Amino acid sequence: MEMADDSDLLADEMTDPVSGSDPAPRESDRALATKIIRTIREDKRHHERAFKRMKRDMYVATYGHEESWGDGKYSANIVGRHIKQKTASLYAKNPKAVARRRETMDFRLWDENPQTLMMAMQFTQQSQQLLAATPPVVQQDPMTGVAMEVPPPAPPGLAEAQALIADAQAGMHRRQVMKKFGRTLEILFAHALRDQNPVDFKTAMKQVARRACTTGVGYIELGFQREYGPRPESVNKLADYKARLDHLQRLADEVAEGEIEDHDAEMAELDAAVAALQNDQEVLLREGLVFDFPASTKVIPDRMCKSLVGFIGADHVTVEYHYTREKVEEVFGVDLGEKFTPYQIDGKRGDGYSGAPDEGGDDQMELPMPGRDKRSGLVCVWKYYDKPSGLVYYLADGHDGFLREPAAPDVYVDDFWPIRALTFNAVESEDELFPPSDVTLLLDMQREINRSREGLREHRQAARPRWGYPNGALDDEDITRLQTIKAFDAIGLNIDPNTDMGKILQPIPVPGVDPNLYETGPFFTDMQLVAAAQAAQLGGLAKATATESALAADSSATNDSSGVDDLDAFLTWVARSSGQIMLREMSPDKVVEIAGPGATWPGLGDLPAMNLEQIASEVFLEVEAGSSGKPNQAVEIRNWKEMLPFLLQMGGIPPTWLARETLRRLDDRMDLAEAVVEGLPAIVAMNRNAQPATGDTATDPTAQGDSGGDKVPPPGGSTGTGPAFGSNQM
Repeated sequence: MEMADDSDLLADEMTDPVSGSDPAPRESDRALATKIIRTIREDKRHHERAFKRMKRDMYVATYGHEESWGDGKYSANIVGRHIKQKTASLYAKNPKAVARRRETMDFRLWDENPQTLMMAMQFTQQSQQLLAATPPVVQQDPMTGVAMEVPPPAPPGLAEAQALIADAQAGMHRRQVMKKFGRTLEILFAHALRDQNPVDFKTAMKQVARRACTTGVGYIELGFQREYGPRPESVNKLADYKARLDHLQRLADEVAEGEIEDHDAEMAELDAAVAALQNDQEVLLREGLVFDFPASTKVIPDRMCKSLVGFIGADHVTVEYHYTREKVEEVFGVDLGEKFTPYQIDGKRGDGYSGAPDEGGDDQMELPMPGRDKRSGLVCVWKYYDKPSGLVYYLADGHDGFLREPAAPDVYVDDFWPIRALTFNAVESEDELFPPSDVTLLLDMQREINRSREGLREHRQAARPRWGYPNGALDDEDITRLQTIKAFDAIGLNIDPNTDMGKILQPIPVPGVDPNLYETGPFFTDMQLVAAAQAAQLGGLAKATATESALAADSSATNDSSGVDDLDAFLTWVARSSGQIMLREMSPDKVVEIAGPGATWPGLGDLPAMNLEQIASEVFLEVEAGSSGKPNQAVEIRNWKEMLPFLLQMGGIPPTWLARETLRRLDDRMDLAEAVVEGLPAIVAMNRNAQPATGDTATDPTAQGDSGGDKVPPPGGSTGTGPAFGSNQM
């Protein structure tokens, strides 16, 4: 792919009617943009208290104390350790997605009983043999008088049996096609998880789980990166040259407009980058599923929203981003100039504005920033999902138009929202939309532990030995010497040698340290009750009995199981929505490239004549329960050992299922699809049925096992007349 062709293509793609050099937007667009920005500010002000709490919780999880506590005081970050432990137990590996076929009645005539189908096939075969053996009947045509052969009549029920067989074959073929289609979906989704860049999916999802524990909520946003058109909201992009080409396109435009001259640093950057691209053998542009993970404070739900999971009751949801002015021009092709409100790196407006509109100032699009160049500030870009209209709007705070023409979302999912929230501590509240985080739940215990340890430190310092002396008994030089004396040092004092030192320096009584005043055990007990975080799991030594520790561990496991269920539901939505997106967006050629020539896809194979929505409803992806979490192997293996003898005695239990469940509990990565061959007997059975080289084991008196009884082999290791197994005889 030539660089010139890419530049021309990008120039065509980046052309936007809402450009900085184009005429001013229409009055109707200005009015709509102003209305949406006002709505976003009202939503942000409504959730301002929750966002402040999230930022406080992030600070506590990082440093183990609040900002008001002070850096010089004692701090034991118990909350941070708890979050680390919980994140590790909830998300230890990428989930395993399996394709499920929607349960349907695929047969009109067959009752899915194998006996019925077998009887129909036997009856059809016997009837065909009977018809073949019966000679035709010769009859005379009454009209012409010509003799003609008439085949014998079919036995009663043959047509019904043939129809039942055809119905069974058609239904089984349909199931087989859907099975291949489901397998194709599994391969594509697994490839999408592996293909994320620069942060892999596992690392990013651990961060989402950590955010949900720290702030109360974490988000994921689904998207699809194409070979054309930029994704402004994407944090994780597929590794290709798209971002580099966008950057070069902006520099080239500024050179053409005269904003960059030959002696500017940007010109040297442009020359070096173009030379590097020309030396590359291939410029790679890619497409595929991408996952973005917005920060907890950057997703602004509708203030009428009743539930974060699914955004129930919300008409709109906003995602906030902060870009440089140059980045906005690269992504949207819009030169904002000074028509935007500058923001600081911490998300506050350039003049210290926190995001809530002033009284009567909702229509004010731009605020001054005295003493600073606006071009040095960041641009606050909002991506506004509007469900009633089915459109997505891109706006910049302080800009009087749209950054991109309103359009449908880049990807389609059933519930319109390509964003999903993950929460672990959901509660029922009419006043609070955001659930409390683990940090909020443990904050009082964290405070008390810090206070207790800080008090113990102060008490130890206050209990240090000290002395007093009568005024005038020592001069200033002696006092300085006594204050700076080190252990085991000997110093001279300006006093009479006959003076008794015990009469000059007297020990001052100090309070003793009572450890009961600073006992932290009750606080860890409260942590166990509130968030199932016991001291033993955090590395501390508990004085509880073995029974109490086991009960506490079971309580923690129950709490983790609830979090795993929430995470499984979250990941199942990700898998199902990803399947819908890939079904609509991925081309057959790309599917074959990823899944192989045997893939089944619309346009490939023999899928039934259905539209994409019907196909998506037939087969969907869901996450295997607990496949992403860290298993409690000790408990699971113990339970499995107790169940396995009963399962082995039951009929109808597939051996492959037993092997899969055993490997899952052992957390082994062996691939059963490669190890298991259908129809192959067990290794023990093959060894039992294997025939020896010579002799008959049934009559050999020296044979081992059931045939030989308690016989022992003769010296030398051989039996009978044949050579011993493994001997050097040829």
